[in-house]
Amino acid sequence: MSLTRRQLLQSGIGLTAVLLAAACTSGEESNGTVKPGGTLRVGALGTAARSERDPHANLSNESDFLIASLVYDALTVPGDDPNVVPRLASRWEADAENRRWTFTIAPGAKFHNGAPVTAEDVVWSMRRLRSVGGASKMPVAENDIAADGPDRVVFTVPAPNTQLPLLLRLMTFTVPQGTTDFAAAVGSGPFRLESYQNGNARLVRNENWHGTPPSLDAIEVTMFDSVTALGNAVLGGQIDLASNVGAIAGRTAAGRGDLQVIRRPDDTMLGVAMRAADGPFADARVRTALRLGVDREALINQVHSGFGTVAADVLGTADPLYDTSLRRSRDIERAKTLLREANFDTGRSYPFVTKAEVPGEVESAKVIATQLAEIGVRLDVQTVESAAFYDQTWLNAPLYTVSWGTNDSVLFLADKLMTSGSNRNETAFRDPEFDAANAKALAATGDEYGRAVRELQRIEFERGGYLVWGMADGVDIAAASVRGLPTLGGFARVQLERAWLA
Repeated sequence: MSLTRRQLLQSGIGLTAVLLAAACTSGEESNGTVKPGGTLRVGALGTAARSERDPHANLSNESDFLIASLVYDALTVPGDDPNVVPRLASRWEADAENRRWTFTIAPGAKFHNGAPVTAEDVVWSMRRLRSVGGASKMPVAENDIAADGPDRVVFTVPAPNTQLPLLLRLMTFTVPQGTTDFAAAVGSGPFRLESYQNGNARLVRNENWHGTPPSLDAIEVTMFDSVTALGNAVLGGQIDLASNVGAIAGRTAAGRGDLQVIRRPDDTMLGVAMRAADGPFADARVRTALRLGVDREALINQVHSGFGTVAADVLGTADPLYDTSLRRSRDIERAKTLLREANFDTGRSYPFVTKAEVPGEVESAKVIATQLAEIGVRLDVQTVESAAFYDQTWLNAPLYTVSWGTNDSVLFLADKLMTSGSNRNETAFRDPEFDAANAKALAATGDEYGRAVRELQRIEFERGGYLVWGMADGVDIAAASVRGLPTLGGFARVQLERAWLA
């Protein structure tokens, strides 16, 4: 049976068995007979200063997000086709107006302490997520989330919304009702926490998981504070999998028979947030000038070592509805003209803040600064610690680097990051026409949905606050014995429950 992404979202019905298989690569299909047992040693980026145990908080460490995604169950998760598939919710359906959505908890779902997952647990967790993370993590108001019996949760939205299952991906982790101490990490996911120390964790198989139990006995997650250290660890055999280690390490490993390089296209957007509400980049002509001033091909080659593709300032490049006709080439003279028309002050320098959070991020800021000097824009690259970045720079500074995964939906990123009401509107972009197109897309199906998504992209391209110069391939390095790893981009890479060791 075949069901397209759009058909699933329109029908609102999750098909558990088929769609869970679509969520990640299958060891049985591509690697022969699955061998049970063994411990997978995984390395992921993170720093102790940013360690976070609360699954509803901002998990800026990749190591923390990996642990949380294996210990806790989200209601829905990224998939291939369709791009939203069941996890803790086995199915969902909407009323005729697409305002009242009912999600059914997967049969047999239990917490690691043996207690069944109830609708009250989900309601409490989703309300807490809204309180802690805001509307960008939970798009439904706290009072509009309610239980309907022991295993059904109802989300009521103020306006028609055909895309709610998509918007509930990733962070909708459920914990036992009333939980405020997360040291024990009691979830309902495929693995349970055995030990945790300074950001490093050992997870063991949850034999009672409601899905197909993992083949691995355990996953050990080790936190590394730099790409270099992470790459060296997998090259030296200290770990079996280096998650999102970047292109440079990937090239080093490519010729070794004892290692494999997994490339995930359209994995990560590494770009620039230009503040649109006020400050030196508030004029859309200035933002366009900066976009015209960068050499995108050169950035792909220099920052991602060719492991990526150019983009045109629109988020969601892996969406089937991504408008490939939108293109932007370097035009230095046009950029200079736009700066003059906007009376942009080229006599001073402007802070350009970056952080060493994902591979190539600091290098990208330096390359962009060099390129934009050719149009008369002088940038002072300032590298700060991630903790300081999120405390002082993010959502506030005029110009800084950003990175995002999960690039398979234009609407997902538009709604989370660019609408006026989002608490993660990192470019301070407030555009009534954009908000209207977003609302129309949320309520639409079929051709009307496609037209609204194209309108969102047009506005982003013409006057949005992002400079999206390219998409990086996700690059993982694994020992040759590792099988069943995810191949989807974005945060789907943390779905390791189907991995096994040959």
